[in-house]
Amino acid sequence: MKHRISVIGAGFAALSAARRIRRLDATAEITLIAPRPELIYLPSLIWLPSGMRKPADLVVPLDKFLREHDIRFVAGEATGLEDGGRSVLTSAGPIENDGLILACGGRFMKKLPGIEHAILPCEGIAPVERLRERLAALQTGTVALGFAGNPNEPTAMRGGPIFEFLLGIDTQLRREGRRDRIKLVFFNPMPNPGHRLGEQALARLMAEMKRRGIEPRLGHKLLGFEAGKVKTEGGEFAADIIVFMPGLTGNAWFDNTDLPRSKGGLVKADAYCRVEGRERIYAAGDAGSFPGPDWMPKQAHMADLQAETAAANLLAELAGRVPDRTFRAELVCIVDTLDTGVLVRRTESSAMALPALRLMHGAKAAFESWYLRRYR
Repeated sequence: MKHRISVIGAGFAALSAARRIRRLDATAEITLIAPRPELIYLPSLIWLPSGMRKPADLVVPLDKFLREHDIRFVAGEATGLEDGGRSVLTSAGPIENDGLILACGGRFMKKLPGIEHAILPCEGIAPVERLRERLAALQTGTVALGFAGNPNEPTAMRGGPIFEFLLGIDTQLRREGRRDRIKLVFFNPMPNPGHRLGEQALARLMAEMKRRGIEPRLGHKLLGFEAGKVKTEGGEFAADIIVFMPGLTGNAWFDNTDLPRSKGGLVKADAYCRVEGRERIYAAGDAGSFPGPDWMPKQAHMADLQAETAAANLLAELAGRVPDRTFRAELVCIVDTLDTGVLVRRTESSAMALPALRLMHGAKAAFESWYLRRYR
């Protein structure tokens, strides 16, 4: 019997889930639901301001991938669920399934007053292009970059890219001979931001920022933004350009469902990526809240691991078996500076961070090429 499986999303988790399903089941009818049949390679957004990448380099059409893997694509946005999740309500109409994987990503929290004055880079290409244009026009002034988390969900944050934008912009300005006229500020409500990377990695990053003359503004709750200003409980400071990464929460359409939610608004899933109390509904990536260490990252690598787990366990459940596969909590990233990179890896038993190496900058670019080859 052919199983009808719906996957919501077109990012890392969704595509990894669809690939694994097809690898394990040649006959499954897979439906991918997303606004557009394309993958945006978010890790390389950091290279747009310098011109190292162009927007077109990061947009990967999925037509070939969908055709080769015999995946049906529905262009639409999910709006709700019916019949215990067996029907996905979308802007293109209802889609029936025998099994469902929620891999639709998260949503950035925008409750801070004046957040419209900040650029939110991980929302996609458009805001980073705006950053590139404003940075190119800035002859003197201050660029402030920071991130925050979801106070109800410690793991629902994405701070790594801000470190990369910060160090990359410093390198870029030095190359252009403008760094002495432009001040860089790193702000964060936590006194030790980046601790989730591990103590060694945090020490390396803070030392690198000090060496580069980047001013830290740490340990004060954010109150909001104004045009040209960052406001915190410890005072306010001027900023011509504000780059900010808020914490993550669940998609707005989750509110139209009875899906179990974490305190932070994400979908509650267990160690098998199974949505708690639901039959044949799984979650992967930023959409889900999973058991694990408080440093467990919201990043592409972790999304891939969860997606492969979700796919295998969903197929097991559809076959009448007990899902038994779990995912490992692992943080792996290269914090890039445009010309070097700091390799960081953390597991439940170890944590390490190498010194900044030119080799790691090349490795990050090589990984991008290798990863996207499967979709191009």
